[in-house]
Amino acid sequence: MQYDKEILRVLAEAGNEGLSVRKISRHVYNACNSLFNPIEQEEVHRYVQLYLLKNCKTVGSIFEKTRKGVYRLNKANQTTQRHLLLFRDEEEIAEEKPIKDQSLSLF
Repeated sequence: MQYDKEILRVLAEAGNEGLSVRKISRHVYNACNSLFNPIEQEEVHRYVQLYLLKNCKTVGSIFEKTRKGVYRLNKANQTTQRHLLLFRDEEEIAEEKPIKDQSLSLF
Protein backbone atom coordinates (compact mmCIF):
# COMPACT_ATOMS: atom_id res chain seq x y z
CA MET A 1 0.00 0.00 0.00
CA GLN A 2 1.11 3.56 -0.59
CA TYR A 3 0.84 4.44 3.11
CA ASP A 4 3.35 1.75 4.05
CA LYS A 5 5.94 3.09 1.62
CA GLU A 6 5.43 6.64 2.87
CA ILE A 7 5.83 5.55 6.50
CA LEU A 8 9.15 3.92 5.62
CA ARG A 9 10.28 6.99 3.67
CA VAL A 10 9.37 9.40 6.48
CA LEU A 11 11.12 7.33 9.14
CA ALA A 12 14.17 6.91 6.90
CA GLU A 13 14.44 10.69 6.65
CA ALA A 14 13.85 11.12 10.40
CA GLY A 15 16.99 9.17 11.29
CA ASN A 16 17.91 7.79 14.72
CA GLU A 17 15.71 10.11 16.74
CA GLY A 18 12.48 8.93 15.12
CA LEU A 19 9.15 10.74 14.98
CA SER A 20 5.88 10.74 16.86
CA VAL A 21 2.88 8.96 15.38
CA ARG A 22 1.09 12.30 14.88
CA LYS A 23 3.97 13.73 12.82
CA ILE A 24 4.34 10.54 10.79
CA SER A 25 0.63 10.49 10.02
CA ARG A 26 0.70 14.17 9.03
CA HIS A 27 3.56 13.51 6.57
CA VAL A 28 1.76 10.48 5.13
CA TYR A 29 -1.48 12.46 4.83
CA ASN A 30 0.25 15.31 3.00
CA ALA A 31 2.02 12.91 0.64
CA CYS A 32 -1.06 10.82 -0.22
CA ASN A 33 -3.89 13.36 -0.21
CA SER A 34 -4.89 14.90 -3.52
CA LEU A 35 -7.69 16.93 -5.02
CA PHE A 36 -9.13 13.97 -6.91
CA ASN A 37 -8.57 11.37 -4.17
CA PRO A 38 -9.30 13.10 -0.85
CA ILE A 39 -8.66 11.19 2.37
CA GLU A 40 -9.39 11.98 6.00
CA GLN A 41 -6.52 12.78 8.33
CA GLU A 42 -8.00 10.74 11.21
CA GLU A 43 -8.27 7.70 8.96
CA VAL A 44 -4.60 8.01 8.03
CA HIS A 45 -3.65 8.54 11.67
CA ARG A 46 -5.49 5.38 12.77
CA TYR A 47 -3.86 3.37 9.97
CA VAL A 48 -0.35 4.63 10.82
CA GLN A 49 -0.84 4.01 14.53
CA LEU A 50 -2.09 0.44 14.05
CA TYR A 51 0.55 -0.33 11.41
CA LEU A 52 3.39 0.80 13.68
CA LEU A 53 1.98 -1.02 16.72
CA LYS A 54 1.58 -4.22 14.74
CA ASN A 55 5.05 -4.07 13.20
CA CYS A 56 7.13 -3.23 16.26
CA LYS A 57 6.18 -6.09 18.58
CA THR A 58 8.99 -8.53 17.79
CA VAL A 59 12.71 -8.07 18.36
CA GLY A 60 13.61 -8.27 14.66
CA SER A 61 10.83 -6.02 13.40
CA ILE A 62 11.28 -3.15 10.95
CA PHE A 63 10.27 -0.49 13.46
CA GLU A 64 11.22 0.04 17.07
CA LYS A 65 9.60 2.15 19.73
CA THR A 66 11.98 4.61 21.41
CA ARG A 67 9.53 6.04 23.92
CA LYS A 68 5.78 6.43 24.18
CA GLY A 69 4.38 7.29 20.75
CA VAL A 70 7.79 7.75 19.07
CA TYR A 71 9.04 5.28 16.48
CA ARG A 72 12.15 4.85 14.37
CA LEU A 73 13.55 2.31 11.94
CA ASN A 74 15.32 -0.68 13.48
CA LYS A 75 18.84 -0.48 12.03
CA ALA A 76 19.62 -4.10 13.02
CA ASN A 77 16.93 -5.46 10.68
CA GLN A 78 18.13 -6.52 7.20
CA THR A 79 14.90 -5.44 5.54
CA THR A 80 15.32 -1.98 7.00
CA GLN A 81 18.88 -1.75 5.72
CA ARG A 82 17.68 -2.73 2.25
CA HIS A 83 14.96 -0.05 2.33
CA LEU A 84 17.46 2.59 3.46
CA LEU A 85 19.74 1.73 0.54
CA LEU A 86 16.82 1.99 -1.89
CA PHE A 87 15.80 5.38 -0.53
CA ARG A 88 19.38 6.67 -0.72
CA ASP A 89 19.69 5.46 -4.31
CA GLU A 90 16.45 7.24 -5.25
CA GLU A 91 17.70 10.47 -3.64
CA GLU A 92 21.05 10.26 -5.44
CA ILE A 93 19.35 9.72 -8.80
CA ALA A 94 17.13 12.75 -8.19
CA GLU A 95 20.14 14.89 -7.26
CA GLU A 96 22.16 13.87 -10.35
CA LYS A 97 19.71 15.39 -12.83
CA PRO A 98 21.15 18.69 -14.02
CA ILE A 99 18.86 21.69 -13.77
CA LYS A 100 18.75 23.81 -16.89
CA ASP A 101 18.54 27.54 -16.49
CA GLN A 102 15.57 28.48 -18.65
CA SER A 103 15.28 32.06 -17.50
CA LEU A 104 15.32 34.78 -20.09
CA SER A 105 18.33 37.00 -20.42
CA LEU A 106 17.64 40.64 -19.76
CA PHE A 107 20.50 41.81 -21.95
